Amino acid sequence: MIWMRRLVLARSVIVLFGFFSFTLVVLIEELLRMAYRSRFGQVELKKRVLLVGAKEDTAQMVDQLKTRRHDAIEVLGELDINSTSIQDLVTMLHETSANSVIINAKHAVFGQIERVIHACEIEGVEAWLMADFFKTQVSQTTFDDLYGRPVLVFRSAPEASWEGVCKRLLDFTAALIMLMVLALPLLLVALAIRITSPGPILFKQRRCGLNGRPFTMLKFRSMVTNAEQRKHELAALNEMAGPVFKVTNDPRITPIGRWLRKFSVDEFPQLLNVLRGEMSLVGPRPLPVDEVQRFDDPAHRRRLSVKPGLTCLWQVSGRNQVKDFKEWVRLDLEYIDNWSFWLDLKILWRTIPVVLTGAGAK
Repeated sequence: MIWMRRLVLARSVIVLFGFFSFTLVVLIEELLRMAYRSRFGQVELKKRVLLVGAKEDTAQMVDQLKTRRHDAIEVLGELDINSTSIQDLVTMLHETSANSVIINAKHAVFGQIERVIHACEIEGVEAWLMADFFKTQVSQTTFDDLYGRPVLVFRSAPEASWEGVCKRLLDFTAALIMLMVLALPLLLVALAIRITSPGPILFKQRRCGLNGRPFTMLKFRSMVTNAEQRKHELAALNEMAGPVFKVTNDPRITPIGRWLRKFSVDEFPQLLNVLRGEMSLVGPRPLPVDEVQRFDDPAHRRRLSVKPGLTCLWQVSGRNQVKDFKEWVRLDLEYIDNWSFWLDLKILWRTIPVVLTGAGAK
């Protein structure tokens, strides 16, 4: 544009442009560094790991990690690969809600390593294999590195990326705006629940979040107050094959609750869960802790490898037509395997008519 218009710029403009460009680059780098070390950055990016390997190898790794005070890695436990079973690893993954496993393989048998990686694959947990047993002379590693040591990363869930940052920014911004815009209508809904049905306005339940970590999910109460106690009475009417409980025309639903469910209004308090970082706008629907514990196929746990969401492929794919939990999981894993920021936007766009028309609600 400058060349086409034959503009002549003063030398001071060029100097100032260079100065401000350099200053902005430094400022952005410092802001990113501060964000990474902030509470928000630690919650979103922190690696919560289990160390698996021979005792001497894991002990060396623990000592190295302890010297990194500001590093975003938290060691939750250690397992000796030579004396513990894969079931012990799986149990510890469930108990700690770890999102990564670091395998020190120097003195371990490759068959044991393969079983550990397979268990992590099923759980949807990253497996980091310390690969410094490769004594290469010329070749340079193209894997990843941890403090200068080459690492093989086996990942069955979306990796951290700028798209992930955009997803979190969208979650926070959209949830905040929606809560502000819908404050008055949601207040009227709360008053209607209080007037028409005795009991609390909000229903709180422990659900499994990222990597199975429990959190308290919020909903507008759409059932009678003793609904959980009466659940066993309706077990024979369950229409969903698998550990999930779904019943059409559930007698525990209150009159206003039926309307709330039809248009998904009961789910709006979960925008607070999104603000707290426990949920996302898009992701597999969070299941109660007791239903997750009843999974009959270990592969189903991989749906826990991403944050649960307000809406998902199952929600926009005719949820009243899905009768088998395996099909539900298939849709969730399809989302995980093909995830992108644009897929989230597409699902959000498809959710709007589903909510407005009440399609597929029970």
